[in-house]
Amino acid sequence: MTAPAADRPEAPPPGPDATNATYATYATDEALLARVLRPYKDNCKYLRSAVVTAGAGLSAARCEFAIPESCYIDDTGHLNSVEANIAYNQMMYYLVATSVREGLLTGFGSWTLDDFWRHQLPDILIARFAGSFRRPVDPRAFCGEMEFHSVTRRTPGGAPFLHARTSYRYWDGDGGRCDGEATLAFVNVP
Repeated sequence: MTAPAADRPEAPPPGPDATNATYATYATDEALLARVLRPYKDNCKYLRSAVVTAGAGLSAARCEFAIPESCYIDDTGHLNSVEANIAYNQMMYYLVATSVREGLLTGFGSWTLDDFWRHQLPDILIARFAGSFRRPVDPRAFCGEMEFHSVTRRTPGGAPFLHARTSYRYWDGDGGRCDGEATLAFVNVP
């Protein structure tokens, strides 16, 4: 369930890469979200909603999360790096699934949703994940964004794969903030 607009944390100001370009927008598809989260244990389904925007062959998502109770540790009172990574995974999977379904993301033009489901767990790898926690983020209600900056096909002397550069950030209603970058590898691609 999505929180009323008055209860949602406001996003911090956009970063220096923000532009005035026109983007297509896709509201949360509850059935797609449920399917994306199917591999997760019930107590580890953090993503509540995701609005996808796309333009110029790239896409982004603005999401709402809730972590009522950590899936692996006693309550720390703040979003920690493990949960930040799990939230990133869920946000990324939903963004890629929507991008594949709608034909939004460079490099995935030949993919179908069936291809995505087949590749979701074994073939989508986080090659690098870095983050900076600027101020503690309340895990019980926070927002996040993820953006694809590039997707390129590579064949470094072996099987081809897609290499993607992404960034993400999380924030809450009390000024909590975390941001970072992740590099993805989509292996065993057609």
